Amino acid sequence: MKKSQKLVYLSLLVSIEIVLTRFFAIETPIIRIGFGFLPVAMCGAIFGPVSAGLTAAVADILGMMIFPKGAYFPGFTLSAFLGGTIYGVFLYQKEVNLKRVSIAVFVITIFVNLFLNTCWLSMITGKAAQILMIPRLKKEIIMFPIHVYLIFTVYKSMDKIGIFFPKLNHKTK
Repeated sequence: MKKSQKLVYLSLLVSIEIVLTRFFAIETPIIRIGFGFLPVAMCGAIFGPVSAGLTAAVADILGMMIFPKGAYFPGFTLSAFLGGTIYGVFLYQKEVNLKRVSIAVFVITIFVNLFLNTCWLSMITGKAAQILMIPRLKKEIIMFPIHVYLIFTVYKSMDKIGIFFPKLNHKTK
């Protein structure tokens, strides 16, 4: 794939991530339920960890610049980068199956969403991380199977019908 073609795909994924995160999400000051993880996970599976991490970070920065919802905090950009990188590490050039997707989502859920993002929220709000953790933990428990199912299903569907990404060379089970 040419560099210019890859850049177009990555730009499209950034755009989709911004729309899904900023317009199709339910937000409170400490919880966001949305679908912005889908384009980042697809990017990780198809283009690798570095591209997925950069795509997620760029989407976070552009999303905050274009549609600000409070002050910019670089910790969330770091979390976005790490989330994209983790998807890439677990899914790129590997068989995309439920087990692998589940492990990737689990690692992101524990280390990025529950640990890092709760720390960032604690810094921003001045509230103790333990108080923020309870509703965030409930949300992550509910969203974990939804994330796994959606990532696997979207990837499998895209791979099967060949839409959006040309010549996916990954197997699904």
